[in-house]
Amino acid sequence: MDTKLCEEIKNDKIQRILGIYTKLIEGKTVKKEEEVQRYKVNPRTIQRDIQDITAFLERDDLNTGIINSIIYDTKARGYRLQYNNVYKLSPQQILAICKILLDSRAFVKEEMTEIIDKLIHSSVVKNDQPQVAKLIQNEEEHYVELQHKTRFLDKMWDIGQAIQNQNYIEIQYRRSDNEIKTRKLKPAAIMFSEFYFYLTAFIDDKELCQNFDVANDPFPTIYRIDRIKSLKVLDEHFRVLYSSRFEEGEFRKRVQFMYGGKLQTVRFKYKGPSIEAILDRLPTAKVEKHEGGVYTVKAEVFGKGIERWIKGQGEAVEVVG
Repeated sequence: MDTKLCEEIKNDKIQRILGIYTKLIEGKTVKKEEEVQRYKVNPRTIQRDIQDITAFLERDDLNTGIINSIIYDTKARGYRLQYNNVYKLSPQQILAICKILLDSRAFVKEEMTEIIDKLIHSSVVKNDQPQVAKLIQNEEEHYVELQHKTRFLDKMWDIGQAIQNQNYIEIQYRRSDNEIKTRKLKPAAIMFSEFYFYLTAFIDDKELCQNFDVANDPFPTIYRIDRIKSLKVLDEHFRVLYSSRFEEGEFRKRVQFMYGGKLQTVRFKYKGPSIEAILDRLPTAKVEKHEGGVYTVKAEVFGKGIERWIKGQGEAVEVVG
């Protein structure tokens, strides 16, 4: 074939593909019949062009998670560009997250509204945003913030950085009796449970620790972050050996009620309607026996909160030796 003719064919293909690609990028629908007439080629050529553009668009060499696909729109009877981000949350996922956030009541109303609005607008495609917003509108309007009415996200971030960098912190803490105490701490973890965020930390005061219920307690003390009146991240560092590293995941299984105290094993009989609810509430719980509708359950828990929980279950729970 003549070299000049080959170049012309090549240039025609480039111009044709770029023309189709431009229409797609502009949000227009590409109809095969129209392109056939426009470029004076057969339908198979346009089909191959669309396949080539699709292959190019679906590459993600930089692992961004962003993939543009060409789909056939049956209503429009043509091809259009569809933007996909595999790391972007779906409307269903955002709805679930918003529901959980609202039910947590973890933040003041203004802060909660801001977080939810940003979640919806940054993670949901524009066409789906009104539907997600409408599904949570009632709960958002009637949201009741907690009594402490405290903003603490910046403080929580500083604590997180101190944990990561193993910096001591010094806090002024308001106890439930409103007495203010100053503590120098080795921060260990940030946790959330039933409305509140908590700091778990080791007190760096041997003399003070001797006066605790459990002298030289190897487990951390628990503080509600909203009750921390002031926080200072110190330049002083502490060292944690990997073998003795505090594992918040394991600790979390055993501290369901955020009360201080020792690690203990409890055994009780359960006569209620849903053993599943008990096993979900106490992740370390195991059924030892099931007889006559009564379950004998054993669980390893941290702190005194389990005692209050058992009392709250009434006749459904009976402690056994």
